[in-house]
Amino acid sequence: MRTERDKLGEMTLPDDALYGIQSARARENFALSYKPVNSRLISAIVKVKKSSAIVYDKLGEGREGVYRAIIEACDLVLSGSAGPESEMFIADALQGGAGTSTNMNVNEVLANIALRVMGRACGEYGIVHPLDDVNRGQSTNDVYPTALRIAAIELLREVSDACAKLQQSLQGRENEFDEIRKLGRTELMDAVPVTLGMEFGAYAQAIARDRWRLYKIEERLRQVNIGGTAVGLSDNATRKYRFGVIEELRKITCIGLAVAEYPMDITQNNDVFVEVSGLLKALAVNLMKISNDLRLMNSGPHGGFGEIKLADMQAGSTIMPGKTNPVIPEMVMQVAMKVMAGDAAITAAASHGEFELNAFLPLIADALLENLSLLERALTIFRVRCIETLLPDRKRCEALLEASYAFATAYVPLLGYDRVARIIEENKGDAAKIKKTLEDLENR
Repeated sequence: MRTERDKLGEMTLPDDALYGIQSARARENFALSYKPVNSRLISAIVKVKKSSAIVYDKLGEGREGVYRAIIEACDLVLSGSAGPESEMFIADALQGGAGTSTNMNVNEVLANIALRVMGRACGEYGIVHPLDDVNRGQSTNDVYPTALRIAAIELLREVSDACAKLQQSLQGRENEFDEIRKLGRTELMDAVPVTLGMEFGAYAQAIARDRWRLYKIEERLRQVNIGGTAVGLSDNATRKYRFGVIEELRKITCIGLAVAEYPMDITQNNDVFVEVSGLLKALAVNLMKISNDLRLMNSGPHGGFGEIKLADMQAGSTIMPGKTNPVIPEMVMQVAMKVMAGDAAITAAASHGEFELNAFLPLIADALLENLSLLERALTIFRVRCIETLLPDRKRCEALLEASYAFATAYVPLLGYDRVARIIEENKGDAAKIKKTLEDLENR
């Protein structure tokens, strides 16, 4: 066992623990049993640390070999070779301190891995220090927001790609179903005739808009405040470091990051995350609408619309033999609901960024990155296991259309709205009688 000290006293830790006293305190203080910090955020923070270490190594700062060891430690974590994340990054996702516990957890882990690289024991911080070396020229207040932007951009690209593939699948179904005439519906009531292809084409257009919006919003996230340290004034960060770290970060992330024009703004204001979340909510709304339409069109098989048949994925009842349910659209709808709930949390958290820093950034990070990951998976599963496997029931579509008097709208320009309405009423909605009466009047 080893003993570490901080301003609050001493703690005893296992000799081989890669985390340190600050991480251990965070684990005790925020023992919510909720979930760990998002791994994409951890990865992004490590990329920030690696960029900083590269700059300081080039500048010849620190003791000989320290920053090369930190760079190697970062690479070990990023490659997954350092060990299980659950044994290293032990802070809960929701924590006080604006993310300080997460930043310190990463600092301590990288310091201890670097010590191992140098052949030293964990906790020998006189050789590699979590703050003086790993966190040099940095603050949680510039590291955490920068890392969150990087993680969000990486996930946004995955969501945008998933949208593109779903859009393509919907357009493929649009072409396949172009000649399948069916009954249109407004407010769940019979409307004018449409084709099944037209409906899928409209879905494709909605997803195309989502794809474009998410592509454009990346621009908002590219401005980062790294080098701004505590409140955006670059305390303890040299000019050479500030310009060097952003250059290295661009290389490591392959993202066109830019130094914020006004770092204090990036440090204290989180409206960009609210904007991104709002666009994710818009995508969730479209997925909810499309999924619910498919549930309705699939309803039956005898007591509902039955215009399409979703592929059977699993037994649907423990008591009713032969029943299957639209489980994939139901899953997608639940993801959409969760994304909407996450958006509400992000909105509330961002609105409480009092003065120079938002203490609730961990909630913003957790909800935003979770929403991005959920949507990427939901889009893929929806496409592969629902859109690309469903089949139309042409006969049912035609039967429902023929049983309705949707055709009557076409006679309004010739006979007038009131006259057509009267004919429908006189024939008590009997489609065959209505059609014959209207055709007779048209032929006079």
